[in-house]
Amino acid sequence: MNDAQPTLPIGDRWGSSPSPVTVLVVESGEQKVGAIRAALERGQGAALRVVHAGCLADALDRLEGRDVQLVLLDLALADGRGLSGLHRLQLRAPEVPVIVLVDAVDEAGGAAAVRGGAQSYVTSQDLDHRVLGHAIRNALERHRVGRVERTRDERFALAMRGSDDGVWDWDLEADTIFRCARWNAMLGYPDADEAGPRQSWFDLVHADDLPLVQRLLEAHLGGASPSFECEHRIRDGRGEYRWVLSRGRAVRTDQGQAYRMAGTMVDISERKAAERRLRHSALHDPLTGLANRILLVDRIDHAIASQHRPGRPPFALLYFDLDRFKEINDTLGHLVGDKLLVGIASRLRELLRPGDTVARLGGDEFAVLLGEVAGVEGATQVAERVLRALDRPFLVDGREVETGASMGVALGSGDYSNAEKLVRDADLAMYRAKSMGRGRFQVFDSSMHRSTAALLKMESELRQAVESQQFEVHYQPIVTLTTGRIVGFEALVRWQHPERGLIPPRQFLAIAEETGLIVPIGWWVLREACRQAQDWHLRFPFVPPLTMSVNVSGKVFMQDDMVGKLIEILQDTGFAPEALRLELTENVFLDQGDAAFLRLLELRALGVHSSIDDFGTGYSSLSCLQRSQCESLKIDPAFVGAIDRVGSSDTLVQSIVHMAGSMGISVIAEGVETAEQAHRLRGMQCPQGQGYWFAKPLAPLDAERLLASPPSW
Repeated sequence: MNDAQPTLPIGDRWGSSPSPVTVLVVESGEQKVGAIRAALERGQGAALRVVHAGCLADALDRLEGRDVQLVLLDLALADGRGLSGLHRLQLRAPEVPVIVLVDAVDEAGGAAAVRGGAQSYVTSQDLDHRVLGHAIRNALERHRVGRVERTRDERFALAMRGSDDGVWDWDLEADTIFRCARWNAMLGYPDADEAGPRQSWFDLVHADDLPLVQRLLEAHLGGASPSFECEHRIRDGRGEYRWVLSRGRAVRTDQGQAYRMAGTMVDISERKAAERRLRHSALHDPLTGLANRILLVDRIDHAIASQHRPGRPPFALLYFDLDRFKEINDTLGHLVGDKLLVGIASRLRELLRPGDTVARLGGDEFAVLLGEVAGVEGATQVAERVLRALDRPFLVDGREVETGASMGVALGSGDYSNAEKLVRDADLAMYRAKSMGRGRFQVFDSSMHRSTAALLKMESELRQAVESQQFEVHYQPIVTLTTGRIVGFEALVRWQHPERGLIPPRQFLAIAEETGLIVPIGWWVLREACRQAQDWHLRFPFVPPLTMSVNVSGKVFMQDDMVGKLIEILQDTGFAPEALRLELTENVFLDQGDAAFLRLLELRALGVHSSIDDFGTGYSSLSCLQRSQCESLKIDPAFVGAIDRVGSSDTLVQSIVHMAGSMGISVIAEGVETAEQAHRLRGMQCPQGQGYWFAKPLAPLDAERLLASPPSW
């Protein structure tokens, strides 16, 4: 290999690189090499370095050094004749551009070489500095541009292969859309790049979404929006629809006319499914899968809005809660209670029409929105059907569980402006049904509003009474039936209303219980009763000391700090805990379960006695009596009042007295109103009695006069 090392100025038109451009001349004829050198010597500008190889083998060796930027190749070499030499050079150094040298009569060979990958060709007659310089300059520039384009194309291809996006390119003039392989693979079509008419894409878009896609595309192409972006469904290779996000931007002429648009498509099916799940959980009860309050209110509002259309039939709301659900939860466990709720939801779904909405509003409260009904009669027919269905036992974990419901019915019409009012009225009707007995329904009417307004007024006045302590405690004596001796009192609260005078407890305690005002009232009564009883202990030192019985609401009894507050009252008043009797109804034990029995143990440890009030009216009186181990019980006045009229009541009272006696429990017959009742109770060996026959509830001074001069009953 012969190297010549002249450095020739070529000019910036040959390239912008500051280092010399190395040109390898592959030519066996010395004369031709000299002509090439002479031609290049006449050039001007930047440096050019010429090296020479006399045969193809030397040229291939020289290319190993990778310092050659261009090759001038004679196609007539002995060891690389024709295109074979060109191909061997390209295999060795594919990045180096090649200009081939051909005889003047072999321009066809030069053209074939260009088709085979050469940048250009020069004939032996054109070896002057202008032609040769032009060829070299163009070859280097074309090679540079080609390298940039190849790099760009490779980068684009890599980006498409590495991206989850499906790329599309829309030629607006030809109205054809190119879809890359990823676009097709995403939808389960053959994994290959393809182009087709625009309609081939639009045909895959869901029919319900196509108008939106077209409208947004037209808005962008018309210049109304800076880009195109649309979430829509598209049919995949299995014929199913999946959600995608399509984005794109148009390429425009200087006049703003779009002639091309390119973009991407991303599969968002999982995101849409997650959104559906989130939306469902936000609008449905997680346990039963029924609609929740939010969804119910929304559908009621829609139903109210539809009432403004002429001839639209009314709708109705059924609002109900379950009877005895708390008892089921406490006795059988919350898991059984949850399964019961699921069973109720399933039965309601089967019972109602597809257009109706069944909702669980929390706890054991349910509602049914009937989309269309034939007036009040149609609504009540459905209400009766629902109640009958809920009356049938449910099979839960192999056991039959019985429940029922109390229901309010409100008819929807144009009179309602929002869902809140309809729900309120149905709720009012439900509570009216409860007050009339379980397992029934009540249709709302306007008189319930008046009743509710009266209750709200009383509640407001009751709150003021608590703040200003408008209460009094009256005391009814408890008497030993055999001797007539007073052994204690029951404290009974009265409301001294500033306008209506003395109000008995039956007119306000239910409201106090429902509103929670029973808690401050209950603590006030307990403190006042203990204070009064201690005063009487000091002034009337009976042996044994007088007892004081106080009714205690379940809300007071189950307060976390109940025992601590009671200790504080006993210490402040000096009253002996052994003389205090806390009266509890059986419902407290049914509602609170084990927690109530544990509280009794705490009180017993203090020495405080307990008594079951209104015994015989609960669901499981005997089991309650056995578990509570209360020191006494009070027979409900309804049984006592009937013993001189109905023979069966005698037997019941007699049984209670004997049973309690065998268990070491004292018995107080409450509601003794006649001499005959007192006589019969003595005959049954009932230990104690209380009622109007002995004395009505007395103000403290009247009770003191009774203690000072006990009558003979």
